[in-house]
Amino acid sequence: MRVRELIKQWEDHAAEPLTVREYCIRLPVEDAARVAALAEIYPRRRVEDLLIDLLSAALDELEEGMPYVQGERIISEDDQGDPIYADAGPASRFRDLKRRFARDLGAEAARDAAPE
Repeated sequence: MRVRELIKQWEDHAAEPLTVREYCIRLPVEDAARVAALAEIYPRRRVEDLLIDLLSAALDELEEGMPYVQGERIISEDDQGDPIYADAGPASRFRDLKRRFARDLGAEAARDAAPE
């Protein structure tokens, strides 16, 4: 999701599943003031939800902006028969790690949700 799409989402009240982990952060004064202003503009949204949405949008944009670095291994061919090389940059490693952590965090959430 893009940062500019957040306002529409906040108006539509979308929600994502949450992990059982909590992250405690202290914001710089200017950022805290901006979050407080958003909370006043969108009073039906909890501050925590605003922060979750902002962080999610920023991470989406960060991932999109990671550079492609052509590796040496050919993984496919395009429509014209030209080789497509594996990404040797941080984007590929980030995607692999993201999948691993998503799987691990999902399993952790399932264990915590299971009846004892």
